[in-house]
Amino acid sequence: MSTLLYRVGRFAFGRPWRVLGAWLLLLAVIAVALVVQPVRLTNEIRIDGTPAQETIDQLARSLPAASGGQGVIAFAAEDGQRVDEGANRAAVLAAVDGIYGADHVVDARRMLAAEAAKGADSPLLRAAGAIEQVRSASAPPPGAPVPLVMDGRPVPGVVVSADRSVALVQFQFDRQTFELPAGTVDRVVGIAEDAVASAHIEVLPSSVMLQVPDVLGVGELVGVVVAALVLLLTLGSVVAAGLPLVTALLGVGVGVGGAFALSAVFSMHSVTVVLALMLGLAVGIDYALFIVNRQRRLVLDQGLTAHEAAGRAMGTAGNAVFFAGSTVIIALVGLLVVNIQILTTMALVAAATVAIAVLAALTALPALLGLVGERICSPAARRSAGQRTGKRARHPVAHAWATTLTRRPIVGGAAAIAVAAVLAVPALAMNLGLPAGSSYDTGTPQRDSYDTVARAFGDGYNGPLILAVTSTDHTAIPPERLAGLYQDLSATRGVAAVNLGALNDTGTTAILSVIPATGPTDEATATLVRTLRDQTARLATHGVTDPVTDGVTDGITVGVTGFSALGIDVSDRLADVLPLYVAVVLALSLIVLLLVFRSILVPVKATLGFLLSIGAALGATTAVFQWGWLQQALGMDATSPVLSLLPIIVAGVLYGLAMDYEMFLVSSMREATLHHDHGRDAVVHGFEQASRVVVAAAVIMSAVFAGFVFSPEPMIAQIGFALTVGILIDAFVVRMTLVPAVMALFGDRAWWLPRWLSHVLPNLDIEGDRLHEALRTQNRDQPAAATMITAPRDDRP
Repeated sequence: MSTLLYRVGRFAFGRPWRVLGAWLLLLAVIAVALVVQPVRLTNEIRIDGTPAQETIDQLARSLPAASGGQGVIAFAAEDGQRVDEGANRAAVLAAVDGIYGADHVVDARRMLAAEAAKGADSPLLRAAGAIEQVRSASAPPPGAPVPLVMDGRPVPGVVVSADRSVALVQFQFDRQTFELPAGTVDRVVGIAEDAVASAHIEVLPSSVMLQVPDVLGVGELVGVVVAALVLLLTLGSVVAAGLPLVTALLGVGVGVGGAFALSAVFSMHSVTVVLALMLGLAVGIDYALFIVNRQRRLVLDQGLTAHEAAGRAMGTAGNAVFFAGSTVIIALVGLLVVNIQILTTMALVAAATVAIAVLAALTALPALLGLVGERICSPAARRSAGQRTGKRARHPVAHAWATTLTRRPIVGGAAAIAVAAVLAVPALAMNLGLPAGSSYDTGTPQRDSYDTVARAFGDGYNGPLILAVTSTDHTAIPPERLAGLYQDLSATRGVAAVNLGALNDTGTTAILSVIPATGPTDEATATLVRTLRDQTARLATHGVTDPVTDGVTDGITVGVTGFSALGIDVSDRLADVLPLYVAVVLALSLIVLLLVFRSILVPVKATLGFLLSIGAALGATTAVFQWGWLQQALGMDATSPVLSLLPIIVAGVLYGLAMDYEMFLVSSMREATLHHDHGRDAVVHGFEQASRVVVAAAVIMSAVFAGFVFSPEPMIAQIGFALTVGILIDAFVVRMTLVPAVMALFGDRAWWLPRWLSHVLPNLDIEGDRLHEALRTQNRDQPAAATMITAPRDDRP
C-alpha cells in the first residue's frame, strides 16, 4: 500500500492540473444537479418498527385524510387585547380562511360540511354527539379553552385560550411535511402573517412549522477560522496552512454537495447533512495536515526535493491516513446493523463524505503540493533546519511531558482514568428523548411559540398524544364505545383534555386527541404514555380488563402515538440495539488495529480508552443540556433530555476519530521502535515526533465541532458539544496521557504477538518500511543529488 501511495503522490505532484481538473469537473456536475433539483431536507424523525410509527402507518392506510403532517399556528394578541373581538377576530378568521385555502392543506370546514350533509348517516356526527353527552354531564375544568365561534358555530380546528389572548389553529396537510413541495410550509405561514399584518397580533408557528435550520452559521465559520490559525501556527507558513483548508473544502464540497443533490431523491434529515459537514471538515483538515507536515519534515530534515518528499509523505503519512479513515468508515457503516432508516442515511452519507475526504487527501492534496512546489518551505525554514542537521529534533514541552509519564506511568495512567471517569458520572442519570419547543433557547421562534401556547393553554397542548381506535372486524365502532373511551381517558391521571379528532367514512377507525397535563419532554408525560399503553385492553372494552388479548379485545385495538410516544419508542429501540452496534464496531476495529500494529495490547488499550472517552462525552452532555450546568457560559438557557440518537451517533463517530489519534501517535512509537529506540526511549521519541501534529489536529477538530455547539437547533448543538468534549478528552487525556503511560509500563512487550498469529496476519507496512527499503535499493545506483536540493526551486516536470 505504501508503494502504491508513493506512486500516486508523485503522479499527482507532477501532473497537478489533470488531477485537480477531475475534482473540479465533479464539483461542476454536482452544482448543475443542485440547480436543476433544489435541496429538500426535513426535520421529521421516522423509526420503523416502533409502536408509535406502526400506529401512524396504520392511520395512513385506514384514515388517509388524517395521516398527513400537522400544522399548528398560535395567534397572540398584543398589549393585553382580546384575540376574539373586533379587528383581531376578523384578522384571525381571515388567516384561518387563507390557511384552509392554501395548497396541500386539508380544509376541515369542507369536510365537516360534507359530514353535516349526511345527517344521521354520518358516523362522525353520531360519535361527536355521544361524546358531547358525556362531556356536558360534567363542568369544564377551570382554564379550559373555548372554540372560536362564527355565525353561531365553532370554527373547525380553532380554539381560544381562557383569557381570550391567544387563538390556536390546528390543521392537517395532505401528506407528511417532508413530502410536501419545497416552500409549502413557508407559504402557509406567510399567508397567516399577511392576513393579520394590520392587526395587533403576533403569528407564532410551532417548531414543526419552522424551516430547516441553516447548515452553516456564524459559529461554524468561527470554528474554521480557528482551525486556520492553528494550521498557521503548526506549519509556520501561510501557503502550507492553506493547503489542508483547500483540500477539506474540496472534499466537503463534493461530499455534502452530493448529499444535497441526493436529498431530492431520498428523504434526508437536516442533521444528516450537518453530521457529514462536521466530519468532512474535521477529518479533511486533519488528514491533510498529517501529510503536509510529513512532507515538510522530509524536505527540512532530509533535504529532499518537494516532489520526492510528497511521494514519501504519501507512502508513510498517507498510508496512516488511509487506515485511519478506514476505521472511521467502519465505525459509521456499522450503524447499518441498527436497521433504523434515519441512522442508516446518516451513516452512509457521513461515511461517503469521510471516504471522499480521504480520497482528496491522497490525490488532490499532492496535486496542490505540486502547484506550490518548493515554496512549501520558506528559505528561512530551510536555513533553520540546516543549522540542526545531524541533530535529533527535540520539542521541550513534549519531551518533558513524555519523560514524566514514562517515569511515573502508574500515576499518570490512574490520573487519566480518574478524570474521564468523573466526567462520565452524570451519564448514569441520562434521560433520552426528542427535542421539543422547550428545548430551544429563549428568544428563538420555536421557544416563543412553545411558551405562548404553554402559558395560554397548558404545556400539554405543545405535544398532544394521538390514540388510534380501530375495528379489527371491519365493522363500525359504536358511538357509545367511543364515548366510553372518552370517559375513561378523561378520568386518567395526567390527562388534561380529550377530543374527537377524526373518524373515517365507514366508522371503523377513529382518532382521539389526548392533551397531557405536562409538556412533551416531561417524565410525567412519558409515564402517561406507558399508562395508556398498559391499559389499552381496559380502554378498548370500557372497563373490562382482559390481559390475555394484549390490547385486542372485542374487535377493537387502541394504539398510542404522538411526539412523546415516538420519543419513548426511539429511546427504547436504540437502547436495545446499542450493545449490538458497539460490539460489532469494536470487533471490526480490533481486527483493523491488530492488522495495522501487529500487537495484542495496542488494540485492546485503544478500545478501552475509547470507552472512557465516550463515557466522558455523554456525561458532560448530560450535565450541560439536561442538568443545565455551565449553560450561561455557553449562551444557553434551555434544559432538555439528551437526544435519543446521540449515544449511538457519538459512539460511531468518536470511535473512528479516536482511532485516528491512536493510529498517528502509536505508529510513531512503533516506527521509533523498529528503527533505533526501545522501551521507554521509543515511547518518548515517538511521542515527541507525533505529539505536536496530534495536538494541532485535536484542536482543529474540536474547533470545527465546537462551532456547531452554538447552533439554535438543539440536536445539532448536542452532537457538536458531545463530539467536542469527546475529542478533547480522547486526545489530551486518553491518547496523550494514558497511552504513553501504558506503553511505557509495558515497554517492548507492548508489541508482543504470538508467533503463530504473526505468520498468519498480513503485514500492512503502516510505517512504510517496504517503501524505505525499496528506495534505499533504488538509490544505491543513483547519485544522492537526485533527491537532494540546496536551495528552493520548482521541481515539477
